[in-house]
Amino acid sequence: MPWFRKTGIIFIPISFFGVLLYLLTLAFCVNVFITIDRNSHSVSDTLYGIFPFFTGAFTILFWIASNACEKK
Repeated sequence: MPWFRKTGIIFIPISFFGVLLYLLTLAFCVNVFITIDRNSHSVSDTLYGIFPFFTGAFTILFWIASNACEKK
């Protein structure tokens, strides 16, 4: 059973596991943002701090989604 449906360049979750994966990724990103922003002195410090974590998290999410999507 597929977890995602591809719509353009976006993957839409269509199962419980797809939604769970999106929510866990978003929870991770919120946690990283709060932790890094607490110690930042400017907006650029925050952006430089969160960039590697957000990029890695969404790369893994989209890789899983591309492998667990509906086949046409």
